[in-house]
Amino acid sequence: MPESTRTARDAASTIGCRVEEIVKSLVFRRLDTDEPVLVVASGGSRVDEAKLSALVGAQVGKASPEFVRERLGFAIGGVPPIGHSVPVPTWIDRTLLELDTLWAAAGTPRAVFRLTPAELVRATGGCAADLAQGR
Repeated sequence: MPESTRTARDAASTIGCRVEEIVKSLVFRRLDTDEPVLVVASGGSRVDEAKLSALVGAQVGKASPEFVRERLGFAIGGVPPIGHSVPVPTWIDRTLLELDTLWAAAGTPRAVFRLTPAELVRATGGCAADLAQGR
């Protein structure tokens, strides 16, 4: 992309789509095992950590940029929903499943790829759940 796609708003502006169509790949850290957990959510929503903790069965916290790079091999702002250096448990917020077209980071803050919700579920092997705050 000619401009940054680092944030959901940047990506939507550069692509020319709605911010809701942007796939945010957010990495959390299990506090009991120090393992990564990936949440794939709409660019227009915020993840409810209490809901995620209940689904995971352990408290989670936001992962640091260093943790993300070390564990998954990508920098914040370019984390894709697939292609990580290790398998990572993945949760997909249901709001994404209501859309026709999605745009996800492709490994760098300047690259994205287009996919459908069905392709996202199939490629990630993720479990769909209600993870958005206020929903």
